[in-house]
Amino acid sequence: MTKLKLSAIPDDRPVKITVELPAAVHRDLVAYAEILARSNGEKAPPDPAKLVAPMLQRFMATDKGFRKEKGQLHQAAS
Repeated sequence: MTKLKLSAIPDDRPVKITVELPAAVHRDLVAYAEILARSNGEKAPPDPAKLVAPMLQRFMATDKGFRKEKGQLHQAAS
């Protein structure tokens, strides 16, 4: 069997989930989208739903406790 430099390609297809947000959180997402558009010189704000994934990604990337535990979880699985 040939040994290649690449192993299996990870499944990077988006996964659609449905969540219910408190009305106040939705209002804040709408306001955030408006402020973001204004600060970037855009005429229309982005769909607030499009902000959720980058916000969660940023949150998890900057959560030191999560990163530490995630690293230990991956080590245990290996």
